[in-house]
Amino acid sequence: MSANTNNVIETKGLSKTYPGTAALVDVNYTVQRGKVNVLIGENGAGKSTLMKLLAGAETPSAGEIWIDEKIAHITDVRSAEHHGVGIIFQELNLFPEMTVAENIYAGNEITSGGVIRSKSENHHAKVLLERLQIPIDPRTRLGDLYVGQQQLVEIAKSLSKHIKVLIMDEPTSALSKTEVEILFKIIRQLKEQGVTVIYISHRLEEIMAIGDCITVLRNGRLVAEDDIANVDIPWIIEAMVGSSKKRFAFAQHALGDEVLKVTDLALKRSNGIYALDHVSFSVRAGEVVGIYGLMGAGRTELLEALLGAQPLAIGSIELAGQRIERRNIPQRIEAGIALVPEDRQKQGMVQLMTILENMTLSSLGKFTRRFAFGALGRAKQVDAANDVIKRLAIKASSVDAPVTSLSGGNMQKVVIGKALLTSPRVLLMDEPTRGIDVGAKEDVYKTISLLAQSGIAVVYATSELDEAMAVSNRVFVMASGKLTAVMERAEFDSERIVRASTPATAVV
Repeated sequence: MSANTNNVIETKGLSKTYPGTAALVDVNYTVQRGKVNVLIGENGAGKSTLMKLLAGAETPSAGEIWIDEKIAHITDVRSAEHHGVGIIFQELNLFPEMTVAENIYAGNEITSGGVIRSKSENHHAKVLLERLQIPIDPRTRLGDLYVGQQQLVEIAKSLSKHIKVLIMDEPTSALSKTEVEILFKIIRQLKEQGVTVIYISHRLEEIMAIGDCITVLRNGRLVAEDDIANVDIPWIIEAMVGSSKKRFAFAQHALGDEVLKVTDLALKRSNGIYALDHVSFSVRAGEVVGIYGLMGAGRTELLEALLGAQPLAIGSIELAGQRIERRNIPQRIEAGIALVPEDRQKQGMVQLMTILENMTLSSLGKFTRRFAFGALGRAKQVDAANDVIKRLAIKASSVDAPVTSLSGGNMQKVVIGKALLTSPRVLLMDEPTRGIDVGAKEDVYKTISLLAQSGIAVVYATSELDEAMAVSNRVFVMASGKLTAVMERAEFDSERIVRASTPATAVV
């Protein structure tokens, strides 16, 4: 193979096949040295598979990987790191019960005489966190941090190793705007220091802002590549999904009666500050309500309180005119409330289970046979799961495939499907499109619209302003635990929404 010295990594004929699925097919991929190399494609296009091969998390079925003009035999993550390749996976790979410093140096501990030097780890972690401009004490328990803060700790962990190629798989999916700006600053510093970045994101504006060059995958094949300066967003979308795919368009439909009424819902944090500060609102059957706010605004706490996952929350919740006194999650689900959680890996599914088992986990009562001592009727389960797979356009070889065999976007669809099988009257969705591509987002938007047309009230939290305005009948804005603005669709104003989401300027 003739190598190009401007390329730090080159692949030739790289392929990966799983049982029943060709995830990557004959890919010749180049990574330009000292640049931000954007990799994009729909979920299931092969992005994560390609990155796992480069990072040693998977081994190729065929093809070669060359690094610095030499063939690289990458068999595991350690060997990839030996070649200078590190990865920050889309799903967090951290330990919630350990401290921030312990997480940063997990598997790469600073030791002396076989004893871990905790003080030294704390010191070096503090230096790394300051470099990332993260005001977190390295002795803090990781589980006490927000998801966005945990994501930045993951980045610090990767930077603690001496790498020359850093793969970032959806690094901003849980970050606030301020944290994204910090990350971009760090990326630019890394480029100045000679570090090459491979950047995977579905936020097209980010790609245009931070990328130098772009490669597009579709259905496991490389379909386009160019410099960012030569392309625009329509070019990217067409390369990803093809010009024939129809885009989502908001459709008005008649709304029903009030189905959810919330009065003075309040929740205090352990420090005495309100996570929810006496929030009141109502939602009608068939209505789509987008809850927009920055990290820490109280969006997640609101949805969890509605589901019963915040037992200390006080206030009144009425469903179809009946006050709900029961506080635990199974009873709320039975009453007609379901939640698609923000963290699909930890809260939305069981990774050791199949697609079928995950999808029917919250609705097993529907599939038990009355005269068979509660035994599950598999045929009914399979029919229900296959119906959801068809409705949500889930790419899966079989309902019995491990849920972890799916791409991130298809995993998210399984979690959504699990909620739908409980037959909710109110469907809560926390960042339902976090970390999924443009095509998968379109599928989620269409699903939300169809559910609303069927009479289900959909309440979803999002940190993406364009998404909030595109899909919703109304937008609720939150800041510091308060509902700071409520806007009908005809009143949508991006500047006013952003202003209302900022605590210092928020006005109802």
